[in-house]
Amino acid sequence: MNGTSHGSTPRLGVGIGWRPEIAGAVEALPGIDWVEAVAENLCPGHLPDSLVRLRERGVTVVPHGVSLGLGGAERPDPRRLADLAERAEALGSPLVTEHIAFVRAGGSRTASPALEAGHLLPVPRTRDALRVLCENVRIAQDALPVPLAVENIAALIAWPDEELTEGQFLAELVERTGVRLLIDVANLHTNHVNRGEDPATALGELPVEAIAYVHVAGGIERDGVWHDTHAHPVTRPVLDVLAELRRRVDPPGVLLERDDDFPPERELAGELTAIRETLDAAAGEYAPRTARAPRTADSAGTRAPVPDSEATPGSGSEAARRRLALAETSLLSALVAGTPVPEGFDRRRLRVQSRALSVKRAGVVAKIAPELPEILGDGYRPEFLGYAASRPMRAGYRRDALDFAEHLLIAGRPENHRARRRLSLWWQERAGARPPRRATRLVRVARAALAGK
Repeated sequence: MNGTSHGSTPRLGVGIGWRPEIAGAVEALPGIDWVEAVAENLCPGHLPDSLVRLRERGVTVVPHGVSLGLGGAERPDPRRLADLAERAEALGSPLVTEHIAFVRAGGSRTASPALEAGHLLPVPRTRDALRVLCENVRIAQDALPVPLAVENIAALIAWPDEELTEGQFLAELVERTGVRLLIDVANLHTNHVNRGEDPATALGELPVEAIAYVHVAGGIERDGVWHDTHAHPVTRPVLDVLAELRRRVDPPGVLLERDDDFPPERELAGELTAIRETLDAAAGEYAPRTARAPRTADSAGTRAPVPDSEATPGSGSEAARRRLALAETSLLSALVAGTPVPEGFDRRRLRVQSRALSVKRAGVVAKIAPELPEILGDGYRPEFLGYAASRPMRAGYRRDALDFAEHLLIAGRPENHRARRRLSLWWQERAGARPPRRATRLVRVARAALAGK
């Protein structure tokens, strides 16, 4: 594997996030230099025909991971790393990307049940979290066949007693690991609205020469909170942050993200045009900053990891991992299991975040198991939100769909007998092997529903 020294960053140009719902539009859009695809949604041996055609045209495809949880207390899962590496090789990608976030918590370090967020959650900007993140990034770099770039995320909530700003946190991460950055300007804007953090300050503090590429996405503000939806048009303030970044550096790539409520092709083309125009206008004001001199450098002259006392795997990291595990588990449990809010957090913001996680779960489950909203009709959403309020996701969205159906059947719902029978049949067809006691109980419930037809 390649370790941390990767040579120069490839020039990517202007691209768009490839999604199955807009595959045809992406192929037809003029001037698309590259695309990014969610890694977990790809099967290396059966790539979508659209991606195959794009690659045949010479369009670069970058896999974008969402499930590693590099900011979590545990070391990266070797299986997930192997899957990401396999996708990079299948696509012939020049790099792969992931997030500076945690997505799960609990487990053996905390003597508590494992919890899944189903979402990217912010890590505390503390020395403990930085030490753990650096070690996790090094592990990932060593396991991947191409360079890794990591993305700043949007956050509704702020950790109390943080020790570093976002720019400082990212700068130290790069200094210690040599990792590249994927800077999302929409997320910088989100953190400006939600956390009062100035995007220009963050850009001034982070090593812009380490940027691999840039994300641009839309969102919406409700009740003073910015929601990074990826389902709304890109706003002027986000383009202003992009312009501020372009005045400081010429990024190798810029990409438009859209994940839901996909507009017609002409609207996507219009957003890409706005991005290009913003970049062109700001380029005239480009004032390159003298790059920070790394303490060591590889033969290509790129930033190399700093050989400090924290660069040795395991050096003081176990205690840091335990402290981080307790902190992240406490937060995630409050968000998804209804436990008390940890001290120092904004209770109102946590309620907003908790609701947002439940709404996202409901939406993803509805896509993965479209039969559920069809069976339950208008009752699907309130039933699911009630279920999710105190029942954390255990093992991904497919398992969540089955657990939700089980919850309803055990409670004798839905009340409409025909709907309950359809739900019973749906569950029986998909449940597979189950722990004996639970299986027996659910099978009895399902049979009872069927017997009353």
